[in-house]
Amino acid sequence: MYKTKAYSAAGETSPMASTTIPRRDPAEHDVQLEILFCGICHSDLHSVRNEWSEFMPTVYPIVPGHEIVGRVAKVGSAVTRHKPGDLVAVGCLVDTDRTCPNCQAGLEQFCPNQTLTFNSPDKHGTAPVTYGGYSDSIVVDERFVLRVPSNLNLAGAAPLLCAGITTYSPMRHWGVAKGKKVGVVGLGGLGHMGVKFAHAFGAHVVVFTTSPHKKEDALRLGADEVVVSRDANEMAKHAGSFDFILDAVSAEHDINAYLNLLRVDGNLTIVGAPAKPLAVAAFGLIVGRRSLSGSPIGGLAETQEMLDFCGEHDITSDVEVIPIQKVNEAYERLVKSDVKYRFAIDMASLKSE
Repeated sequence: MYKTKAYSAAGETSPMASTTIPRRDPAEHDVQLEILFCGICHSDLHSVRNEWSEFMPTVYPIVPGHEIVGRVAKVGSAVTRHKPGDLVAVGCLVDTDRTCPNCQAGLEQFCPNQTLTFNSPDKHGTAPVTYGGYSDSIVVDERFVLRVPSNLNLAGAAPLLCAGITTYSPMRHWGVAKGKKVGVVGLGGLGHMGVKFAHAFGAHVVVFTTSPHKKEDALRLGADEVVVSRDANEMAKHAGSFDFILDAVSAEHDINAYLNLLRVDGNLTIVGAPAKPLAVAAFGLIVGRRSLSGSPIGGLAETQEMLDFCGEHDITSDVEVIPIQKVNEAYERLVKSDVKYRFAIDMASLKSE
């Protein structure tokens, strides 16, 4: 094992602070990355503050971060997919059982025995749980290391590993393409990526927002129309017309208002995660044979497909780059939605610790 610099939290009320953590030496199928950028996901904040204790209690100390972009430093003797110097990425998964039906179908995100990038039991015994990307380096099995197109801005590419694939995957699943009418509810970290992908797929994109001042930004990102969702008349104009709606809102809201906008066989997919259950009117689904679903990240092949698609279309996340020393401030701003639209940590700043 070796030691590397990191930022961790010692408890649910503790600030993130500088520390050192153990990493395993690369085994024959492992890749060691020098981490260049790590995005900040809202799930980092939830985990650090143990806000998901009911289904995913936090084990402290915690080193969050699952939007990792870096450069290969070392490879194990049997590694064939990557070589030192390659630009690579690691997302939310660092292992699965690889044998279950979901893994066999390329749906590793649904593996019942998956190992998350942070706060999962560490089967290698390096630490009690896995430690994530708020660190100098990480060691991951080559199958869970992805290629990053060389033309992409690396800071902007980091959030693609969570926010990107979370919005790309359901659009691919539900057939978003040219000729389709697509809605995106909420223009935040997830929603702004949804707009970019729907536009790149050739769909007619409508953004729904409670904030009229976001109209200009929505159009810049690729929206064809912007609807202020509090305006009943504007909403009514779109009744029964959408093929697909991506709901990226994490706050409590009236989902029925959007179900009523779907056409026959239209789908609304939830990717935001409201803390409280949403009330769904049965007739909103029955009338029009509409469907309501949810979606997490994608599998490994689909995540690589997404990164390649981003390389072809020059898509990255809109990011504010910060040094690691400002992570606590970034968390407070995240709670207030005070960022356009994701934070990315420049991990070079950790070297000065």
